Amino acid sequence: MYEKMYHILFNAITDAMDQIEAHDGQKALITLERACREAEEVYISE
Repeated sequence: MYEKMYHILFNAITDAMDQIEAHDGQKALITLERACREAEEVYISE
């Protein structure tokens, strides 16, 4: 469970970093919010 959550969040962080570098902060925020919800769903479901 935690490994799956880690991968979800790590991938979102690296994607958000790329989006920030591309000056798209709004997209980065959406990416991180979605990853948080997805990781929470993994935690709740297991």
